[in-house]
Amino acid sequence: MKTIKIWNDNASEKQISEIAAMLEDGQTAIIPTDTMYALVCDATNLRSVERICALKGINPEKTNLSIICADISMASEYARMSDTAYRLLKENTPGPYTLLLKAVSSLPRAFRNRKVVGVRIPANETARAIAARLGRPLLTTTVEYRDEDYATNPELIAEAYDGRIDLMVEGEQGEIRQSKIVDCTGDNPVVIREL
Repeated sequence: MKTIKIWNDNASEKQISEIAAMLEDGQTAIIPTDTMYALVCDATNLRSVERICALKGINPEKTNLSIICADISMASEYARMSDTAYRLLKENTPGPYTLLLKAVSSLPRAFRNRKVVGVRIPANETARAIAARLGRPLLTTTVEYRDEDYATNPELIAEAYDGRIDLMVEGEQGEIRQSKIVDCTGDNPVVIREL
């Protein structure tokens, strides 16, 4: 596993380019976000998406998959967005929110089987910059952990995933924090999980 160390959770332009190039090449990574460290890949690369799902034991036909977008404009390319959903994203992101939206056909088959995608625009500059440089969203799912240290300590996270993930973007100490989930697929938004 390759490691790229960043300081204050802000990667340099050179590091962002290297990370995006690896993801574009179909590789997988662990990156810091505004909630927890996350497993990510290019969300439009079906093989990479399947690899992350297999690693986490996720059945995409039964579990909603989420993407990290650089901004609302990118999110609108991959999810159908009502005026209400747009307003919620504008008011609450960047931040620890996941909006469940109807997926569009530009996402791979793994997403279309569920017809719903979770959209995140995290308050983490590195995560958004990677998506922006890649020009496409990142599939995202939190790292699995057996105890708190393996959820927050980037060196222990790297140790746990060594040989299974291609790249560790090692930032500051993480935290155990989940995003608020709001289902915007119906007529009215429904909070599924609070902060």
